[in-house]
Amino acid sequence: MTARQMKLGTFLTTGGEHSGAWLHKDTPSQSRVSFPPYLEIAKVAEAALFDLILVGDVVPAFDTPVEILKHNAGSERLDPFMLVAALAVTTRHIGIVPTGSASFEQPFHIARRIASLDHLSEGRAGWNCVTTANTSMAWNFNLDSHLPPEQRYARAEEFVDVVTGLWDSWDDDAFVRDKASTVYFRPEGLHVLNHRGTHFRVRGPLDQIRSPQGRPVVVQAGSSEPGRALGARTADVVFTTHQTLEAAQAFYRDIKERAARFGRDPGQVQILTALMPVIGASRAEAHAKLDELDDLTPLPVAIARLSAILGDIDLSSYAPDEPLPEELPSGQGILSRRQSVLDRARREGLTLAQLARKISGTRGHWTVTGTASDVADAMQSWFDGHGTDGFLLVPPRTPSSLEEFRTGVVPELQRRGLFRTTYEGKTLREHLGLRRPARGEMSGAALKR
Repeated sequence: MTARQMKLGTFLTTGGEHSGAWLHKDTPSQSRVSFPPYLEIAKVAEAALFDLILVGDVVPAFDTPVEILKHNAGSERLDPFMLVAALAVTTRHIGIVPTGSASFEQPFHIARRIASLDHLSEGRAGWNCVTTANTSMAWNFNLDSHLPPEQRYARAEEFVDVVTGLWDSWDDDAFVRDKASTVYFRPEGLHVLNHRGTHFRVRGPLDQIRSPQGRPVVVQAGSSEPGRALGARTADVVFTTHQTLEAAQAFYRDIKERAARFGRDPGQVQILTALMPVIGASRAEAHAKLDELDDLTPLPVAIARLSAILGDIDLSSYAPDEPLPEELPSGQGILSRRQSVLDRARREGLTLAQLARKISGTRGHWTVTGTASDVADAMQSWFDGHGTDGFLLVPPRTPSSLEEFRTGVVPELQRRGLFRTTYEGKTLREHLGLRRPARGEMSGAALKR
């Protein structure tokens, strides 16, 4: 057995992550605001011994023309913080990571909610820190337009510092709850943040004892320059997406080296790569499954999704049956996937329509199509090649794709000594091989930008 084992997680989406999944004949026509389907997926992931489930919060762009928007199953979804509260008491082992935006939330709210989740789940909580790609979301938060990327990331840098500072409001043993002396907490165990920065003024303290994990796990996704800097400095887990092993290896080295320059142990920053596994009893069957899903997505919807990935640029003037031109307008929003998508189009000689069809369902994530052994081979190649520490699954259909992965790929990884055969720890940090930080250790205050 190898000493190093991969980490595994999954997105939690009913129906599936592929844009055509909800239209599949075997997908039940059900509301996305019903809890039982989410619990079913979480139970499959927990039975597969996954480290975590990540609950995204990608609100559809409601400024999209309604003729395109009407096909989007993501128009209906639960608030991630309400959903994870229910999951905290209906699962036992798996980590639970909701998404909270540093662009539109307040640090005190995020710190309090995630700390509460960590207590309710007995140490299994994390926070997926995003700056929000959806430009139309700004209209719901007193803004006429989205903040430019440099301002979003500057705000996010300070946001994370405030959140981690609030999580360290108390010593681990501050709450004595001594009835004899009537003392509930030791005053010297209280640490008031008193933060006054460019974007936030937050006094604190948080009204909760320190997390069972010391601090909940911080997950950050961003492959742009400011995104890499933020992740290397503050994140416990960096989520990324790549199409080739070479690109993944370059990113892996970069994040680990940046973390070291910040005075961090690179081994305490886990990198998870997005993976959409399409599994069949044979390779032909797997490819047929993906083709079927791709064909279910209307071309206007596919092109609209490609436009969003490329930075919300207008593709209407380009011929669908011709390749995209070399020069495209600069985009807006989060652009970390744009270049990998353009590289793929040119590498494979795809037309606009072909690229849209291939990208819309998988959303630019690395897709492995084949048998369970094929998927395990590909994962091992990236893992052994130090392109990643593990994978965050983007299952095309749920729960069926996840169940196929559990029964086919997980046993294969276990036979190779690449994945656990039982949960050995109790907290998400223990699952991920992360140390429990002491109060004040590696907090925003202790790390220079």
